[in-house]
Amino acid sequence: MPDKFYDVVVLGRSLGALTASALLARRDFTVLHLGQGQRAPSYQVDRFALRRSAHPMIAATSPAWLHVLGELAHSQSWRRRIVPLAPMLQVLMPGRRFDLAADTDLFRREVEREFPEVRRLIHELEHELARVTAAADEALGRDAVWPPGTFLERRETGRAAASLPYARGEPHADLLAEFPRGHPYRYIVRESVRFATDLATPPPAFATARLHGLATRTPVRLRGGEQELEQILCERIELNGGRVELGERAAELEVGRGSVIGVKLDGEVRTTSAGYVITDMPGEELAALAAGAGISKRAQREWPRVVGTAGRFVVSVVARRAGVPAALGPESLLVSGDAEPAIHLVRAETERPDETLLVAEMLISERDPVPLRRARARTLERLAGELPFLERHLCLVDSVHDGLPVWRFEPVPGSAAARQELARGAVPGLSVKPEPMEKLFDVDPPGYLGLGGEPVRGPIERTLLVGPTVLPGLGQEGRILAGVSAARLVTQRDKRKARMRREMWTKIEVS
Repeated sequence: MPDKFYDVVVLGRSLGALTASALLARRDFTVLHLGQGQRAPSYQVDRFALRRSAHPMIAATSPAWLHVLGELAHSQSWRRRIVPLAPMLQVLMPGRRFDLAADTDLFRREVEREFPEVRRLIHELEHELARVTAAADEALGRDAVWPPGTFLERRETGRAAASLPYARGEPHADLLAEFPRGHPYRYIVRESVRFATDLATPPPAFATARLHGLATRTPVRLRGGEQELEQILCERIELNGGRVELGERAAELEVGRGSVIGVKLDGEVRTTSAGYVITDMPGEELAALAAGAGISKRAQREWPRVVGTAGRFVVSVVARRAGVPAALGPESLLVSGDAEPAIHLVRAETERPDETLLVAEMLISERDPVPLRRARARTLERLAGELPFLERHLCLVDSVHDGLPVWRFEPVPGSAAARQELARGAVPGLSVKPEPMEKLFDVDPPGYLGLGGEPVRGPIERTLLVGPTVLPGLGQEGRILAGVSAARLVTQRDKRKARMRREMWTKIEVS
């Protein structure tokens, strides 16, 4: 690659990184986007398309995301590609099946059937969630930096955040205080939030209300999952003149006079110059790319401690449709109280109409007593316990996180399918070693409103962070807000483009 100057070099293929790239390319900045060695959300084993991620698009109704789509001129196309979930979330519990439906009458009937003893409390909770959601939409939809860094940003963002319920005066409030201790509905709310946040510990009250509200407020899916979302944003970047090289990575940051001046690509001798470097990596990993050079004194003194203490273990299961109940929803939670860890289950379409892809996600902490190499079998046992005919109709099972062989199955009439093992080295594109799980973080001290972790501004001048460590409390919406905030900070340094962007934002608001 020739020595060239880019306004912005972006590292990583997460939602925050892709959002920042797409917005800056749209605003006429020269953008180079590198995948930084991160794997694609989907992968192939023979004819089977499997997934590394079970993320639903719960932030599809977030005003921040809607603003992004509006600025990218992609709102109409997005509406044609998404599929609303019905029910929004299905909960499978011992002896219970509960659908959180968008239709109010249907939801009331579900509550009356499964939880008549707490129906008043559930309806009051839903009313409170609607109040929090409306306030959050108003605040998070404003053009501000989340989380704020400078005095002016704190004042501007503080005005927006002032109306957020539970965010300041009562961050440790218990939204479920009136529910009986150990009641099943407590677990439904708790587990829906645990899978939606990027915090390893329970988020504060506002985040709990916001995340459960988003998860149960007409979430949508893309047929191709996170891979399709990545493709959409990459197309937007390239359409507006940006360059996307997901197979490339920066091996080194070049720093001059305390500020980043470029990146050195893996295998390249010359430096690719850059005005800014944006990344979804944690600040410590970014500093390591610069070999510790250029780290500001303030970052050395005040940088928060953000440590990944849990991860998302994902298993892909391909089965014939005969083994999967037709009533199984597109998004489900398998909840067993405190006896077993919950499982988030996504039901997806495949190219063959007689097969179904199930993507199961389980949260595993460093203190989990079950070894990682047992997690796949443990997940499959739980699925088989809820879906009694699944074992007879299995086609293929795999996880990239445990390093075990791919499990292929041959049908055996009247009994469970016979398992065969396929060495990972024999499958093109598969790593023999286990791939790291997507992390959930502990933050010390807690960041802005208990939602934040690392600041948007990185530890080196002219570096910006947009990954899950910035606003881990808000999960997917936090990544979008970080990407939007980083794009705003870059744009503000160019007065002409900042003025053009303000005019564009006003048009979006009016429309």
